[in-house]
Amino acid sequence: MTPIFRLCDEHITRSAELDPVDAVYMGISGDFGVSTDYSPDGHAARHELLKSTLAALDTLEPKNDADRRAASHLRERLEADAAWYETGEQYADLSSPFGLLSTVRDSIDLLPTGGEEHWRKVAAHLAAVPGMLASWRSSLEEGVRRGVLAARRQAVEGAGAADKYAGTHDALVASYGDGPLAGELAKAAALAHQGYADAARYLREEYAPRAAERDGVGAERYAVAARRNLGADLDLVDAYEWGWAELARIEEEMRQEAHAILPGASVDEVIAHLNATQYVVGADAFLAWLKDKHDGAIAALHGTHFDIAEPLRTIDVTLAPGSTSGSAYYTAPSEDLSRPGRTWWPVGGREKFATWSELSTVFHEGVPGHHLQLGAVTVAGDSLSRYAKFSWVSGHGEGWALYAERLADELGWHTEPGTRLGMLTDSALRAARVVIDIGVHLDLPLPDGSRWSFEKACEVLRERGRAVEHTVHPEIVRYFGWPAQAISYKLGERAWLEARAEAASKPGFDLKQWHTAALDLGPIGLSGLRSALSSL
Repeated sequence: MTPIFRLCDEHITRSAELDPVDAVYMGISGDFGVSTDYSPDGHAARHELLKSTLAALDTLEPKNDADRRAASHLRERLEADAAWYETGEQYADLSSPFGLLSTVRDSIDLLPTGGEEHWRKVAAHLAAVPGMLASWRSSLEEGVRRGVLAARRQAVEGAGAADKYAGTHDALVASYGDGPLAGELAKAAALAHQGYADAARYLREEYAPRAAERDGVGAERYAVAARRNLGADLDLVDAYEWGWAELARIEEEMRQEAHAILPGASVDEVIAHLNATQYVVGADAFLAWLKDKHDGAIAALHGTHFDIAEPLRTIDVTLAPGSTSGSAYYTAPSEDLSRPGRTWWPVGGREKFATWSELSTVFHEGVPGHHLQLGAVTVAGDSLSRYAKFSWVSGHGEGWALYAERLADELGWHTEPGTRLGMLTDSALRAARVVIDIGVHLDLPLPDGSRWSFEKACEVLRERGRAVEHTVHPEIVRYFGWPAQAISYKLGERAWLEARAEAASKPGFDLKQWHTAALDLGPIGLSGLRSALSSL
């Protein structure tokens, strides 16, 4: 192991020791404790680790290409994270439906439960929830003191999510049965549920009245967030204008696709027709449909356009009835592969599930999307640093997943009625995300000169982004509370497509080889993505 790879390994271990919750979520092997300190002192320790690792990196010289890639990625990510700390964002770390609250809650569902020792750790993690959320509240209070505030909307939405989390661990405890730890698990779950209830009360009654009125974070904070999510400094006004043009282009393609399904019908009429004809009823039927489509995609890809490692040929497909998210999401395999990659599908109170609009998301979250991408990193062996295996650049990762949706279309996988229109509506939603996210946070005018508001953002997502109704509210809350993450999909896809087009223009281009080489590189910020991929 070279000194740079050793530094990457040490940074992951020390990061896991300072943030055991994230270690569980990321699947890092090892026993790092059960509680993350989210107080100002805990944040200071993590910030200090970033700075000390960067200082150590400055003293090391790369010995080969793998070293240079590892050092470049480590530096870019740590500098982006350090800027986040230095602007005080840790004191306003409050977002919904994805955020610290959901990470703490979901991490418990990711713990292994294969034996008594594992169940003891589950109980310890549950019992630690109240203390962790109390430490988080101390950082939010420090933010109030410093004038670094989250938006009131995020506090109110976070309170609602915390209320819903109270009671959600009962099913996990019940799955243990009546063994000797049953009482300990029940007591620990009750502590966790009380912790969520206390957090809900604090957010609603104490924090919300003092929180920021404005949803947008402004240009300075947004630039830091964009760098952290995309790994690049972008011309955001240019990206905003591109987003509107891209949305219009997709809408024209949607009109053509709708006409192919029902000649003479509008997109709205075709969507109504598909909703009335292309669906399954009941959660069990939806889960069975999802599993069939995940398995079918793996079977179709392996040995043709990808060589999929044996441990990645299975995906755990999970319904998430307690999730407050409007969108499906993915968690990667654990480092030792004892925990498989998993796709999570919020139910949203539905009994009827429109399959025509869900198929493209299967490709996004499963294969050839996140599962293939993150799984390939997990099984990469010594060719990637340990830091690269556990770091994430949203522009790279979400860009690949959106590219994967388009690849599935190019491979002719949309054979069922309306599923290609479903892919296009998903693409329209991602383009709408670009204009909503940048427009809201930078307070840019819409093309007609009007200004953004929560209601206007919902309208654009619903009418131009074609979002399913039950997802509209949580999606907009997410964009407002997680600046610059929503733009990573379309802008990342653009970078992947440009890189592929450039590579394909050269003699001897082979798509399967290009895919393999691209995924083998691991995560890369968008600032270096095109040059890295186009030369493969």
